[in-house]
Amino acid sequence: MTSFVNVKHPAEHPGVARFESALGTARQMRRGFDGVKGLAAMLLAALVAAMVVVADQLVVNWADGHLLVGWVALWAVAFAVIALFAGTARVLAARAVTALDAWSRAIAQARADVRLWEAAKADPRVMADLQVAMARHEAANEAVCASPAVVAKSEEDRPIDLGSRLLRANPSYYI
Repeated sequence: MTSFVNVKHPAEHPGVARFESALGTARQMRRGFDGVKGLAAMLLAALVAAMVVVADQLVVNWADGHLLVGWVALWAVAFAVIALFAGTARVLAARAVTALDAWSRAIAQARADVRLWEAAKADPRVMADLQVAMARHEAANEAVCASPAVVAKSEEDRPIDLGSRLLRANPSYYI
């Protein structure tokens, strides 16, 4: 008589499944992270720590009988600082993140301009496209410039440094 044994083996290792699940959770947490909130929390924590240190220096000088009152005062200062400076820390963090984003975009744009210029030096077709674009930009400036004030402003906006203003007016990102 013949007998068959059917053993069900999992198609995936349980350790690999747990690792992939943890990795997916970490990715979701990273997507939900807001740099402004984290920076605001750090700034607020630093400010609260500084105020608590100052309040602690004041409490140390008190006699032992008033130690409970001192700790209550210390925590009152800590919570008051949190309440007073939470909005300010959030605004400061938002400004810092905005400034860092603008700086990062400017660096990326400068890198793209340099790469485009290097490509133009190596390829005559790209250089011809840049020259045509610069000629169009100069023609548009001459057509718009009717008054002396506009002429002075257009002199400031004229492409300098490898046509970077022209490239910013017509963005091409080669990053």
